[in-house]
Amino acid sequence: MLAPVPVTLDRLAPTRRPLGRPTGYQLWRSLLFLHWAVPGEALRKVVPESLELDLHDGVAYVGLVPFAMQGVRPAWWPAGTGLRFLETNVRTYVHRDGQPGVYFLSLDAASRLAVVAARIGWSLPYYHARMQLRRDGDRIHYESRRGGGGPGLQVTCRPGPLLGPSPAGTLEHFFLERYLLFVQRRGKTLLGQVHHEPYPARRAEVLQVRDELIAAAGLPAIAFPPDHVHYCDGVDVEIFGLRPVR
Repeated sequence: MLAPVPVTLDRLAPTRRPLGRPTGYQLWRSLLFLHWAVPGEALRKVVPESLELDLHDGVAYVGLVPFAMQGVRPAWWPAGTGLRFLETNVRTYVHRDGQPGVYFLSLDAASRLAVVAARIGWSLPYYHARMQLRRDGDRIHYESRRGGGGPGLQVTCRPGPLLGPSPAGTLEHFFLERYLLFVQRRGKTLLGQVHHEPYPARRAEVLQVRDELIAAAGLPAIAFPPDHVHYCDGVDVEIFGLRPVR
């Protein structure tokens, strides 16, 4: 384990809606959050030096988040005509200048248009993948395979009781209530922000995980079961543009 960095992080400020008009809108649905503790030394190798690792009680985590995207559109695009596709993120947690956020190691999406737009507009490491989300009674199955026979994912989960919004200071809040994201563009660190109501989190049981995405991102392969599992039916999201970090 790594010792926490001696810096004060304001974890509530990012949850407040920023001033100004959003640049886009998205609906996030059927989100499954899987988290594993990982060696900080391994994570440090795949995170830019300009960002500090954000630890919980001295522990670094990697997250795997498959979910459905709906109504994805820029602000000027008419409502009801947005893109729909599935997505899976491999992410970890970082901070810069007292601001805690997310750093994406990879993002797989089942939309070539979304992949191109996100790579150009947001400098995010998106990949095109064939994906499925199926429901079988109380079970949900997520499947993904990156193009060209690349790494894939299979997960089966059973959502459980409603927990509601995560209280500040809890591990659930640390994992879920993330509204800032950091990206690298031409050697500079940029900051993006989203806004939505707090996640109405649920407990969840994972019945199987076969993951190749975390290892493909340069981290040690993970074990079954995950250390922590949460599920959310969905939130409506406002997107705000990138800006230089302070």
